Amino acid sequence: MSRGSGKSVMSNLLWKFAERITAQLVTLVVSIILARLLEPSHYGIISIVTIFITIANVFVSDGFGSALIQKKDADSLDFYSVLFFNIGFSCVLYGILFVTAPFISVFYGDGYEILTPVLRVLSLRLILSAVNSVQQAYVSKQMMFRKFFWSTLFGTIASAVVGIFLAYKGFGVWALVAQYLTNTTVDTIVLNRTMHFEIKFIFSFKRLKTLIPYGAGILGTQLLITGYQELRALLIGKIYSSADLAYYDKGKQFPDLIVTNINSSVGAVLFPKMSMEQDDPIRIKATTRMSIRFSAFVMCPLMLGMAAVAGPFVRIVLTDKWLQCVPLLQMFCIVYLFQPIHTANMQAIKAIGRSDIYLKLEIAKKIIELVSLIAVMRISVDAIVISMAVLTAAFTFVNSIPNSKLLDYKFSEQMRDILPCISMSLVMAGIVYVMGNISIPQLPLFLIQVFSGGFIYLVLAIMTKNREFSYIYNLLKSKIDK
Repeated sequence: MSRGSGKSVMSNLLWKFAERITAQLVTLVVSIILARLLEPSHYGIISIVTIFITIANVFVSDGFGSALIQKKDADSLDFYSVLFFNIGFSCVLYGILFVTAPFISVFYGDGYEILTPVLRVLSLRLILSAVNSVQQAYVSKQMMFRKFFWSTLFGTIASAVVGIFLAYKGFGVWALVAQYLTNTTVDTIVLNRTMHFEIKFIFSFKRLKTLIPYGAGILGTQLLITGYQELRALLIGKIYSSADLAYYDKGKQFPDLIVTNINSSVGAVLFPKMSMEQDDPIRIKATTRMSIRFSAFVMCPLMLGMAAVAGPFVRIVLTDKWLQCVPLLQMFCIVYLFQPIHTANMQAIKAIGRSDIYLKLEIAKKIIELVSLIAVMRISVDAIVISMAVLTAAFTFVNSIPNSKLLDYKFSEQMRDILPCISMSLVMAGIVYVMGNISIPQLPLFLIQVFSGGFIYLVLAIMTKNREFSYIYNLLKSKIDK
């Protein structure tokens, strides 16, 4: 990788991180306020509804979007062909969800009648996502990640105002529905304005057909991943209660908030960059390695640190009514710990054009996960999450196997790249956890733990002369000096 190329990747990566972090800080604050205003059962209803919307959204947002980015010579005809196909298909999917909504309510039983109107209204996001997914593919293709910043920021703030206002006025679950719809609507409108994306009524089925072979592999893979993830939530909501599902989702929310934003930032920047270099394995390996090291430097302390302070965090932020989610939150931190390796390896495989390998890997893993889920699903919700943590650790090795041959980037080399960050994070988290035994009020103790954890990690990074810390420090210093 050339020096200039590395700077371009890092610059876009930092813009993507800025967009995600800013948006999610606002989302986090809103989530905390809403969790105090609403009951866990309200979140349980939304969690059930989003199961079906999320699965349907895979058909709209995945596959063709990735194919547009991966195709070297994609032009406006390709983009508009996908856009109009997505809009038409999303309308069909909305119709299916509209008709089946009452049957879904019956499936969950008494007390879930509100699922029908909620699902029918919230499913309108599918049509908006059909447009937004093509917008995002275009921005990613052109490496214009500054555009994401403003659209996401305006959408998040507008939806926050709407959600909090309606929750305060006692609208319950409808406050969450309005928040989600507002976010997607404003995000799509603002992104369209900032990128000057003008609608042209052109379409080519021939162009669409050329994207199908690659897009089908990505779509199939995402359906497996998303379908299995939502299957767990569906079973928890059916076997246990909406409150149990809310605790599961809330325990997952905070580590997922961090990891999803890091992974989406890394993936959004790396995939188009690697696609440009798909004929040069050496450059792709260098980009993959940089991604793994940088993501691990950021995410390892966040995950292990959050696990160490989970108890006081939930008490202070969400109140005691959410304490049942504490052990789930800690386990989810472990589940997500190795995601940087997974993301970087999968993006490299996709960029080379081997969506077939991507799909085969996920089929094998999902078969194992499904067997595990069936074995533990009636034991407890905790048992379901523990099985996830064990399998995630094991799959870290599985995900690296293809790139051992494709890029000569072996699992042992990947482990050596992230081991320093994991070691520093374990030391930091251990000290922070022990500090939790100090007999002082919860809020001061929590703040002391957080700031001490950050300070300890930075000191360790300086002492060990960590490469990622040095790079970030020099980059920020150069920006300030200017």
